[in-house]
Amino acid sequence: MSISALSRRTLLRSLAGAGVLALGLTACTDDPDAQPGDGPPTPGSGSAGGRRFGAEWEKHTRTYLAWPSSANIWGGQLHDVQKDIAALAAAIGAHEPVVLLARPDQEDTAQQACGRDVDVIPLAVDDLWARDTLPVFVEEDGKVKGVDFNFSGWGNKQEHSNDGKVARALLERYSLDRIETPVVAEGGSFETDGLGTLVLTESSVVNANRNPGMSRERIEDELKKALGVTKVIWLAGVRGKDITDAHVDCLMRFVAPGTVLLDQAFPGSPADSWSRSADQAKSVLRDATDARGKPIEVIELPQPDPDRITGRGDAFVSSYLNFYIGSKGVYLPRFGDARADDRAQQVMKEHFPDREIVPVRIDAIAAGGGGIHCATHDLPALGG
Repeated sequence: MSISALSRRTLLRSLAGAGVLALGLTACTDDPDAQPGDGPPTPGSGSAGGRRFGAEWEKHTRTYLAWPSSANIWGGQLHDVQKDIAALAAAIGAHEPVVLLARPDQEDTAQQACGRDVDVIPLAVDDLWARDTLPVFVEEDGKVKGVDFNFSGWGNKQEHSNDGKVARALLERYSLDRIETPVVAEGGSFETDGLGTLVLTESSVVNANRNPGMSRERIEDELKKALGVTKVIWLAGVRGKDITDAHVDCLMRFVAPGTVLLDQAFPGSPADSWSRSADQAKSVLRDATDARGKPIEVIELPQPDPDRITGRGDAFVSSYLNFYIGSKGVYLPRFGDARADDRAQQVMKEHFPDREIVPVRIDAIAAGGGGIHCATHDLPALGG
């Protein structure tokens, strides 16, 4: 069974539109080198107008998750995916504050499932993908603010009557300023080094299902304005292959300024549009420079053997790249291929030696087409 083709739902999984090559545009700053876990640069460095989109390895105030609640979306998988979310929330909650959003009528059920280390709050949601539905948090003028990217169910592919309002509702609940933008996108679309560099796939943003009639140049200008970044690197991605149109957070991730991990299909897996997208991404990243004008090191992280994993399904996501960097731990999937799981954990330990590496089994989440990063969203702590 080939599982290199990424899919959030069985919806659209048979399509295989290919993206076009896209190169990053130039801009740079004089920011010094930084390492994961260091505090952020001084206000305004590596950013436009003092606004800054921080790296995930910086300190968090809390981690958000959301309780999947719709049988219309999950069908018979709902109970299993709720168990996965509860286990993930508890694993992160053992190390840092966790807030889980749940429909008011499911608040008690979610609390019982997650345990006392998780704070469950009543806020109407449709699904578990907090990375995409919540605002993208930035720092500006000594405050945390949230960019509302107008969640549309990945281009109206899924019901989102509640999820489309989550960003605004969460910001209001915590009295955080809301930043508006005309761009429709999701948190999983973006990857940053915290020093002004933004990487994303063209297929997931420069797409008529999100931003009809909006050019890549216009979108880039709006992203720089909304997020405070100064350099945008565009990867091609894959249109129509999955419900997200190939979010970057299953393809590549920063683990330090100037260093990225890149997804690699299991050796011998049939070549498809997703693995071709990874090849294209490698080519772009190796030729690119970041916002500081420095080259980017690319380290490939292979997927597990599809014959050895414990999860199954046509929509199953077997990328280790969909990990989450918490304040004290790094949470990555455990797929059941012992050799590949151990290798992924060792790679994470090399890059995050001061954090505990926490493997989490997420077969139901992965069968639904996502991963740990898709299900989590960090609220940054001011001052790093």
